[in-house]
Amino acid sequence: MERPGPSGVTGSEASGPDPQLAVTMGFTGFGKKARTFDLEAMFEQTRRTAVERSRKTLEAREKEEEMNREKELRRQSEDLEPTSSGSNVARDCSQSSSRDTSSSESEASSESSGDELIGPPLPLKMAEEPVNHMEEDILGPLPPPLGEDVEEDDDDDDDDDSEEEENPVQKIPDSHEITLKHGTKTVSALGLDPSGARLVTGGYDYDVKFWDFAGMDASFKAFRSLQPCECHQIKSLQYSNTGDMILVVSGSSQAKVIDRDGFEVMECIKGDQYIVDMANTKGHTAMLHTGSWHPKIKGEFMTCSNDATVRTWEVENPKKQKSVFKPRTMQGKKVIPTTCTYSRDGNLIAAACQNGSIQIWDRNLTVHPKFHYKQAHDPGTDTSCVTFSYDGNVLASRGGDDTLKLWDIRQFNKPLFSASGLPTMFPMTDCCFSPDDKLIVTGTSVQRGCGSGKLVFFERRTFQRVYEIDITDASVVRCLWHPKLNQIMVGPGNGLAKVYYDPNKSQRGAKLCVVKTQRKAKQAETLTQDYIITPHALPMFREPRQRSTRKQLEKDRLDPLKSHKPEPPVAGPGRGGRVGTHGGTLSSYIVKNIALDKTDDSNPREAILRHAKAAEDNPYWVSPAYSKTQPKTMFAQVESDDEEAKNEPEWKKRKI
Repeated sequence: MERPGPSGVTGSEASGPDPQLAVTMGFTGFGKKARTFDLEAMFEQTRRTAVERSRKTLEAREKEEEMNREKELRRQSEDLEPTSSGSNVARDCSQSSSRDTSSSESEASSESSGDELIGPPLPLKMAEEPVNHMEEDILGPLPPPLGEDVEEDDDDDDDDDSEEEENPVQKIPDSHEITLKHGTKTVSALGLDPSGARLVTGGYDYDVKFWDFAGMDASFKAFRSLQPCECHQIKSLQYSNTGDMILVVSGSSQAKVIDRDGFEVMECIKGDQYIVDMANTKGHTAMLHTGSWHPKIKGEFMTCSNDATVRTWEVENPKKQKSVFKPRTMQGKKVIPTTCTYSRDGNLIAAACQNGSIQIWDRNLTVHPKFHYKQAHDPGTDTSCVTFSYDGNVLASRGGDDTLKLWDIRQFNKPLFSASGLPTMFPMTDCCFSPDDKLIVTGTSVQRGCGSGKLVFFERRTFQRVYEIDITDASVVRCLWHPKLNQIMVGPGNGLAKVYYDPNKSQRGAKLCVVKTQRKAKQAETLTQDYIITPHALPMFREPRQRSTRKQLEKDRLDPLKSHKPEPPVAGPGRGGRVGTHGGTLSSYIVKNIALDKTDDSNPREAILRHAKAAEDNPYWVSPAYSKTQPKTMFAQVESDDEEAKNEPEWKKRKI
């Protein structure tokens, strides 16, 4: 509040807004003083309102309790009980009412003394109140007695929780498994979409196969197979965070993005290998190692290559990378990154290099790494995998020196834990975290015929080797634990892909296709012939294109020759030289067995020429038609050998 001046005019009125200034600034109201608020007065008013409401609420509750007590006294006086017991009950009730009134008076005196209550009043203690279930109408179940039972229930719950926390092995879904046959060579890439409906596998045989859990039956066959990178081994497959695109990283220098059905969306451009500074090229110039999608931004992904760079890309701009990260040694020399990944929030980019170092950059700062540990693994060994935990604070690295290490990125100066004795012979051996972040999983490699590859589980808190699964007689290369399905996908070195699940702990996924029986092969698939496509042939030599297998089958069924349709039985007396099946008389039997016997043992030449002499003597059909138009037949006279000898000239006879 502003005090009026000596002339009776307040300061705001005396120094009113200048209209000329408002016109100059271009908007009205310029120069007016802002409204002021007295916060202390507002708080005081709010406190008084709350105290008043508390008093009214307390008074209403006290009146309601007094009315309930009076009703109870009337009920007890009306009961047909001995007078002594009735007097005792009345005495007890009067004492309790006097005690309640005294407590209310003490509360009123405390309020009058200055202790003002704000908010609802505190409940009276259960020990001071008389326990009488007839007084109150209790809604719902009775509360448990204070103390023992509640504490016992809490202890039981704590014990159950502690048992679950102490035993993360019980959450591993390994009771059942299915086997998907990818090929005959190593399965080097696995990818599951975020919903867990489709699985993609890639291998050293250049093939990428698509598996649909909802569409498969017990035969476990892939619904599509293709070679997106021609004759390059597949090194990494990963679905985008939206599940509509797949990043394909192969042994070439150009990564590809395909959609869910296998059609190409984009292909990264190849860089100029004759430029020294790799930051000035538009793409990679050497073989790729791996790639990863950004977990938050749609359409952004990252690749690392033998050209000593890590590049980020956008699907909308395949002609040039978005940014370039160049790993360096402590001396500033180039070093090749062997694997890379994003953090869970997408703000950090981690890469492991051939000199054994792990370098982590801020995604927006490409010049200098934020964290750099130079001897994370042995130099000269290819670190095959780095991955972040789901909470984003821990990094796991799978080294080519047969170790698995755990790092805290908040204190990136030494590893938290390290486990050795995990042989690996593949540059893409995986490690991953369980969905609850309590376990770490990786695979081991073995020589052919020297045992079986294993899937090894480590507890994150203590890094103890808590569980193992023998997969097959080949190395375990890829492993993937899907958080929604709670199923583990494994890619071994013998061309098979295994899916481990538990009917009680897992969701959908492999459970959908196991219950479906194997479909029988359709007859149409066995009758179809190979269709030869000759696009440059003349139209008269082209084969008609087969529109549909079902239509072709229907046409073949209508053709009696192709379908080998048997002749139906004759109905009626018979036709076409065939005698009807019915009839049991002697004449029908004779006609059926004797009269239709047309076997002829005569000479066919005699049978043809038996009418020749009659036709020559009495021509009726052909000869009269040509008698007027055709010339008469005149045959040359042929002399015998004796006549020829007589007519021979004399000089021939002398010569002989």
